[in-house]
Amino acid sequence: MSVDLAAWAHLEELTWLHVLLALAVLVAARLLSLVLRGLLRRVAENAAPHRRLSILRALPITRILIGVAALILIVPIFIEPTFRNIVALAATVGLALAFALKDYGSSIVAGLVTVLENVYQPGDWIELGGIYGEVKSIELRATRIVTADDTEVIVPHSQIWSGSIANATSGHRSLLCVAEFYLHPDHDAVGARAELAKIAEASSYWKSGTPVSVIIMEKPWGTKYRLKAYVKESRDQFHFITDLTVRGKEALRAIGVRFAQSPYTTAEPG
Repeated sequence: MSVDLAAWAHLEELTWLHVLLALAVLVAARLLSLVLRGLLRRVAENAAPHRRLSILRALPITRILIGVAALILIVPIFIEPTFRNIVALAATVGLALAFALKDYGSSIVAGLVTVLENVYQPGDWIELGGIYGEVKSIELRATRIVTADDTEVIVPHSQIWSGSIANATSGHRSLLCVAEFYLHPDHDAVGARAELAKIAEASSYWKSGTPVSVIIMEKPWGTKYRLKAYVKESRDQFHFITDLTVRGKEALRAIGVRFAQSPYTTAEPG
């Protein structure tokens, strides 16, 4: 009981000056976070390509450090920084997060795990919560992902507890792209495979020196080809797939290969 009385006695001595000082710390922390975020993004875009992702990696860590520093400065304003009062405060905050803000607290903890374990980072292409796109920022509660259609999707960090995460880049600039072709079963498979491999290696988007593979699977309606190759820059993955598809179809037609055609079916009502 003596700990509670001491804490209340300290609160009774607070004035508007203390409140304004705390607000000033919050505003300063917010402004500093915005300035550093803009500065780091500008530095990352102007840096060498192999350093861009490393610089962007510092964005979420910087935000966390600024938030922790602001909290350290604000707490002593309202609570006398004795050992017993700090323990009591930590217990109170823990209970509040456990009962009143369970989901929010879960997202915050998951965000810390994401940053500390480097599950993914800004610049990575991931699939999270059924959304595939580039990670733009890792916030305290959620991750901002921009899809290939330039749509920003905010996914709570708590998704990592119940779902899987597919990371196509894992901190690298390149990723594996797949272009699919569906051919008539009666054709020269050896020639078709060789032509598709040449198409990938001749593309301006292909990362030189990386393997190119062609996977062939026979289906009841024809033959399915999967041309797999690495793109130089992850942002160009869809341009690379388009280039492989257009030039691949042209090369296959040149050697007389026919494409598979499935009959159109109309679903009967009921």
